[in-house]
Amino acid sequence: MRHSKKDIKKEGQKLLQIGSPIIATQLISMGLNFTDTVMAGNLSALDLAAVAIGNAIFMPIAIFCMATLIAINPVVSQFLGARKFEEIGKSARQLLWLILLLSIPAFFLLRNIEIIMHWLNVTPEIIPIAGSYLKAISWGTLPLLVYSGIRYFSEGLSVTKPAMYIAIGALLVNIGANYVLMYGKLGFPELGAVGTGYATSIVCLFEAVVFVAFTASFKPFKRFNIFARTKGPEWKYIRELIRIGIPNGVSSSMEILLFAAVSLLMGSLSIKAAAAHQIAINVASAMFMIPLGLSMAISQRVGFSLGQGSVEKARFRGFVGIGICAGVMTLTAILLFLAPDLIISIYTKDPEVATVAVSLLFMAAVFQISDGLQVGGFGALRGLKDTRIPMVVNFISYWLIGFPVGYYLGIIRNIGPEGLWIGLISGLTVAAVLHNYRFNKLTKGNLRDLGSF
Repeated sequence: MRHSKKDIKKEGQKLLQIGSPIIATQLISMGLNFTDTVMAGNLSALDLAAVAIGNAIFMPIAIFCMATLIAINPVVSQFLGARKFEEIGKSARQLLWLILLLSIPAFFLLRNIEIIMHWLNVTPEIIPIAGSYLKAISWGTLPLLVYSGIRYFSEGLSVTKPAMYIAIGALLVNIGANYVLMYGKLGFPELGAVGTGYATSIVCLFEAVVFVAFTASFKPFKRFNIFARTKGPEWKYIRELIRIGIPNGVSSSMEILLFAAVSLLMGSLSIKAAAAHQIAINVASAMFMIPLGLSMAISQRVGFSLGQGSVEKARFRGFVGIGICAGVMTLTAILLFLAPDLIISIYTKDPEVATVAVSLLFMAAVFQISDGLQVGGFGALRGLKDTRIPMVVNFISYWLIGFPVGYYLGIIRNIGPEGLWIGLISGLTVAAVLHNYRFNKLTKGNLRDLGSF
């Protein structure tokens, strides 16, 4: 069935209505890390290094857990499309058991992970401070996952603005808590970098409490009986969340670890290369928040359509979303091509760093469209509850193609930073092609065909 321009415009508007608050939430959440970095940098280089190292260890663990919980998005969106309201409430209650299952090992891992820093030959002075930072932030693990789980639940039901407002409040709480705990105000001891960890835990608790309170009082959610009494874990629902969520968590972790590996290799080239890479990747990460937010909305729209029993609608809505992701990233690519010097001048005045950073921004412009297509396609597949094959695709794209190509060109052939970034471009492009090919293949048939994958 062919769709008119009016249909495409209407779907695009609906997607942006759902996705815009998610994009804002992602960008505001980046502000939390930015605030921590700036405030730690005002203390000392040692405190800043401890926060950077601690965060580099914390983020892959947190990303894995949070990405696993995203499974609730397509689950409830499909139930919403099918108008199975009771199943939505049951899924929400069972999500809390999954949160508990994830948070306990994550908590203990963060408190006993200093050995990794020794293994990576981190400067000895940094290790005890970074270790204490991780112990402090570990207290926020459970509330972080409660907040994240409820957020993805709400986004699966197209309720996306509350997370944005809570994120704004969280940013203000973070600034205040950092100020008091890092600098020793209001009678508290001066905790430095460790205070940043405790501040983050306080922020996570704030987000969780506010979102739980909102969910309990939001009238449209009353029909789901989310807070009805439960006898305990119901493995039918938990298994479904794990089946969808774990591959999604692994996929997201593989992408994060690829960029982390490239950052480490940059450090082996030179200080200037590492600094330029950090600037360029920071810009690219900010741009990426747009299609990332849209991909969550795509998952909801595709899942809702499938719940209604229409693969055709799922296909249409998925490809409209993917097209918007590509369109937005085309605009960001143009921006990076036209104004790299202006963007870099915000970050550094060092001419050598700026020269390398500008060349990397040109390369970032090249992979903008690939990045938009891969995350859009991945989001569409997630809406179909299809995450296992995409996990394999990400492994092949990032670790069998992207990393080896980057290592060969950047290190072995001695091309340098640009060679490493060619690896990133290669991996993202392969992922973009394969994710979209799979979504196209899965949605060509009917519901019976879809269930066979």
